[in-house]
Amino acid sequence: MLKVGFLINPIAGMGGRVGLKGTDGMEKKARALGAKEISLFRAKEFLESFHSDRVKFLVPSGKMGEDLVKTYSISYNVIYSIPSETTSNDTKLVCSMFLEKNVDIILFVGGDGTARDVVSSVSYRVPVLGIPSGVKMYSSVFCITPKLCAEILTAFIQGNAKLIDREVLDIDEQAYRNNKLRIKLYGYAKVPYIPYLIQSSKSEYGTEDEDEKELIAEFFSENMDRNTLYIFGAGTTTAAIARSLGMKKTLLGIDAFYRGKIIAYDLNEKEILELIGKYNEIRVVITPIGSQGFIFGRGNQQLSGNVLRKIGRDKIEIVATPTKLQGIEKLLVDVEGGDFLKGYYRVLVGYGRYKMMKVE
Repeated sequence: MLKVGFLINPIAGMGGRVGLKGTDGMEKKARALGAKEISLFRAKEFLESFHSDRVKFLVPSGKMGEDLVKTYSISYNVIYSIPSETTSNDTKLVCSMFLEKNVDIILFVGGDGTARDVVSSVSYRVPVLGIPSGVKMYSSVFCITPKLCAEILTAFIQGNAKLIDREVLDIDEQAYRNNKLRIKLYGYAKVPYIPYLIQSSKSEYGTEDEDEKELIAEFFSENMDRNTLYIFGAGTTTAAIARSLGMKKTLLGIDAFYRGKIIAYDLNEKEILELIGKYNEIRVVITPIGSQGFIFGRGNQQLSGNVLRKIGRDKIEIVATPTKLQGIEKLLVDVEGGDFLKGYYRVLVGYGRYKMMKVE
């Protein structure tokens, strides 16, 4: 019987929907803004999809593991008692205990910060696999969705997933909140790998496709409807559209445009829901961030499943340069109840030029 070390970072991802662009050092503010502990729901998605009698889970107590695992038909042992308030140090201590217990793999629910803590404790000694629950999600140790994590873990148990080295990346959250993106490589981990089920690392794009962005921006701005509220997602391509209108948007936030002007900056989920209730015609303009192919669910949790259902699938506009789409075979979504978003979309890739792409 294989031993799986399983832990949940209870605060990971709380800052996403409330527009904090991360939760490091911001837990109290996130809670004050009404943030919920979404890691629990992400862990549930995984556990509801995982079925195997060939493993024993080793877990910390309470909300870091036991409280949830005990509600499922899973063999488990508690190996660490958590304090009333958990910190990153608890994650590191739990991982050290996983090593002492000779686990075969460590499965964690969290984001880039959690990945850093896990890898700093275990290095290459055992494989790791991340269930995505963070805000930024730049590392390539995470499954595309929690459900696909169950598929990967099953393949690992059966000996059908090879181990490869994957990057652990994180950003400076304070700089991120000030509209600056600084990515740092913190290490590598061995990860059970199945193509298309594990996300790639996010990357930054330089100036090689600036002309492409300007062509997209020119065409899009020329064809905007003055009576439509446009919700613009993060990214340099949407920022180029704003520049073409003589405006400057937040590079990493969600902004609202109406009749050629930005009427709201850096919106959170609640503010978006309040705003869209005031307009008849609404469109969301989004671009994939980095090279992962995600359009929703990574870095823009403000555009939640609830928000997107109210706006409607047919009101989503995707823009992306050909350079960015190189190597991306399909676009991805990872939001609660996001199946309604799947299908084929036209992606604006130049001046009046579109490419049909599948969203999964």
